[in-house]
Amino acid sequence: MADRAGGTAPALLALEDGSVYRGAGFGAVAERAGELVFNTAITGYQEILTDPSYRGQIVLMTAPEIGNVGVNAEDFESARPFCAGFVVRSLSPRVSSWRAEGDLGGFVAEHGVAGIAGIDTRAVTRRLRIGGAQRAVITRQVDDPSGAVERARKHPTLEGRDLVKEVTSAKPFEWDQGPWQTPGTKRNDPPARHRVVAYDYGIKRGILRRLRHAGCHVFVVPAQTPAKDVLAEKPDGVFLSNGPGDPAAVAYAVAAAAELCAAGKPIFGICLGHQILGLALGGKTYKLKFGHHGANHPVMDLTTRKVEITSQNHGFAVDVDSLVGKAVLTHINVNDNTVEGMRHDRLPVFSVQYHPEASPGPNDPAYLFARFAKLMDEAKR
Repeated sequence: MADRAGGTAPALLALEDGSVYRGAGFGAVAERAGELVFNTAITGYQEILTDPSYRGQIVLMTAPEIGNVGVNAEDFESARPFCAGFVVRSLSPRVSSWRAEGDLGGFVAEHGVAGIAGIDTRAVTRRLRIGGAQRAVITRQVDDPSGAVERARKHPTLEGRDLVKEVTSAKPFEWDQGPWQTPGTKRNDPPARHRVVAYDYGIKRGILRRLRHAGCHVFVVPAQTPAKDVLAEKPDGVFLSNGPGDPAAVAYAVAAAAELCAAGKPIFGICLGHQILGLALGGKTYKLKFGHHGANHPVMDLTTRKVEITSQNHGFAVDVDSLVGKAVLTHINVNDNTVEGMRHDRLPVFSVQYHPEASPGPNDPAYLFARFAKLMDEAKR
């Protein structure tokens, strides 16, 4: 059973600290548990829902109304949602967009995501900022709040969990499609002059499109692909993608990245790929208190001293002190000074923690894909 636009059946959001919020269920009529995090983006809920990096999490949107533009397949970052649950203050009863192909409630119901509306999302967000990210449960069993709290407490944490194996592709595939264009217009993707092998730790389609727009033909491989198999493809460069969970738990990816660095191939990492690269270079990672999730995070490029407004989605970070003598810090988060970018001082290797493909409004970080292409050009000389 599933509610579509929904939002009428009584439901609970129960947190591990014992707090319980009552609302109206929509989406899948099922109980779902996960780490509860808040996202501060005003738009982009379709991309958020279908981002594999949210595997194992319940996403709370701080924007007061969600669902007003419906859903359409063009804006998805993968084939389906990966988050466990979705929390909103107000679920829009109407869909108003010429691109809409369905409504939000029906979409999450179809894919087994439990939703709850009518929640004081401001109050929950304040609780998470003060106490940190928490395990939570969305349930229709409204007569047993204490039981729901206990089930939230028993749910495994993200630390030490390899969630990449749950979202990576089963087999390699080719990608040769650039960014979205207005229907009926002629594609203007540049010639594909670079062959890039991209590790799929939970890769977003937006990243693949940006790589193609930078002149890359992309060969995507599963996360557990050995480095020797990647090198056998004779790529011009290697890309390490975003993904969910604890980077320290993905030991096979760290080992492969270290081997590829030693081979001297140009490497570009984003989000989880950045953290894996940090570990491969000998650094350490740690879990953030409540993570960075949203489309308005300021990041400073330490080379230019310019501040970029970025889209972010991560719960772990690279320890800046562990990078001393191993990598050069290139970007920092203006809010909390966490590592947002680094490069190797000798090898053609660099990475960023944020999402330069996501275009939260400005396209400030788009230059990073051109930087990757330039590294590959220089490697060919």
